[in-house]
Amino acid sequence: MAWNEPGGNNNDPWGNKKNDSGPPDLDEVFRNLQKKLEGLFGGKRAGSGSGSGSGGSGGGFQFPGKIGSVGLMAVGLILGVLWLLSGIYIIQPAERGVITQFGRYVKTTSPGPHWRIPWPVQKFQRVNVDQNRSVELRQQDILTRDENIVVVDIAVNYILSDPAEYLFNVASPDVTLRHAAESALRETVGQTLMDTVLTEGREVLAVETQEKIQQTLDDYKAGIRVTAFNLKSAEAPAEVKKAFDDVVKAREDQQRFINESEAYRNGVLPEARGEAVVVLEQARAYESEVVNAAQGEAARFESLLTEYTKAPEITKERLYIESMESVLSNSSKVMVGTGDSGNNMMYLPIDKLMGAGGANNAQQRPIALPSEYTNSPTNQSTQRTNDNNRLRSRGSN
Repeated sequence: MAWNEPGGNNNDPWGNKKNDSGPPDLDEVFRNLQKKLEGLFGGKRAGSGSGSGSGGSGGGFQFPGKIGSVGLMAVGLILGVLWLLSGIYIIQPAERGVITQFGRYVKTTSPGPHWRIPWPVQKFQRVNVDQNRSVELRQQDILTRDENIVVVDIAVNYILSDPAEYLFNVASPDVTLRHAAESALRETVGQTLMDTVLTEGREVLAVETQEKIQQTLDDYKAGIRVTAFNLKSAEAPAEVKKAFDDVVKAREDQQRFINESEAYRNGVLPEARGEAVVVLEQARAYESEVVNAAQGEAARFESLLTEYTKAPEITKERLYIESMESVLSNSSKVMVGTGDSGNNMMYLPIDKLMGAGGANNAQQRPIALPSEYTNSPTNQSTQRTNDNNRLRSRGSN
C-alpha cells in the first residue's frame, strides 16, 4: 500500500514519519536526500564520529568531505569527456554531413573524420550525394503544336549537387522536381509537331526538356542536378494508334531503303574508283613505254644519220644487210635468182643449218631476193661472200 494512502503506514520514502496534520516538511526531505548522497560519495554525518559535531541535536548534516568532492569532480569529468567524444563523426566518400546549430544551418562537411559540438548544441545529417535517384511521370496526355494529343511516359534521373539547398531551400524537393519536369515537358511538346515527337525528333525533345528542368531547379536553388531525361515512350492515343503505327512503319521502310541504297553505293563506288586507278596507271605505263621507244628510235636515227653523213655507201650497205638478216632469220628457206633469163636457182638449206629452229618455221613462204641486188656482179659477189661467212660461223657454232 502506498505510504500516502489513507490507512497506510505513516513513513514516507525517506523514512520520516508522516505528519497527518499537514504537508511534508521540505527541509526534512532535502536533509534526507543529502544524507543519501553523503553515504554514496563517502561523506560523514555529524555526530557519528568521535564525538565532535558541528550539527545540532536534531541530527544535522555536514557538506560532503574531501573524498566526496573528488568523486563528484571525477564523475563530472568523465561525463564531460564522453559528451565531447560524442561529437566525433565520420563521413563516408559518397556522403556529405550537414551541420545545424540550434536548427540553423552552419556548414557542410566533406568525407572523413570530423568533430562538432555535441547535442543539443549542434546536430548533423548524412546525405548521400552519389546516389542515383529518379522520378517518373506516366501517361501524360499533352497537346502538341499541331493540336494533336500524344501520350508520353518519362523518367528523370538526378543526384544531389548541394545537400544544404536540398534539405532547407525547398520543402519537398521530389515534388518540386515532378512539377518542374511536367511543366518543361508540356512546354517543349507544345512547341513541337506530333510527327516529330513520335519519330525522329525524340532525342532533341529530350535534350531541350532536360535543359528546361535544370534551369527551373537552379532558379529554386533546389540542390538537384539532372543527369538524364528518358523519354520512355511517346505514342498517339489508343483511338488513332493503328493509323499512326502504319505511318511510322512506312517511314521506317523508307529509311531502310535509303540505308540499303547507301550501302550499295558505298560498295560500288570504291570498286569503280579502284578500276579507274588501274586503267590510269596502265595508260601512264603505256605512255612511258611508247615515249621511251620513240626517243630511242630517234636517238638511233640521229646516230645513223651521223654515220651516213660520213660514209653514205657503207652505211647504206650495212643497213641493207642488217635488214636482210632480220628478215631472213625468221625464214627456213631462201631462194636466190640468177637473173631474168636464167632458170637456175640456188637453194640454201638454212632450215637444216638452223637446227630445231627451222622446224617451227617450216610452213613459212620462201623469200626471193630483189633482182637488182642479185643481178649486180658486185652485189652478187659481196652477197655470196657474206652468206658464206655467215654460214661458216653458224656451222662452227
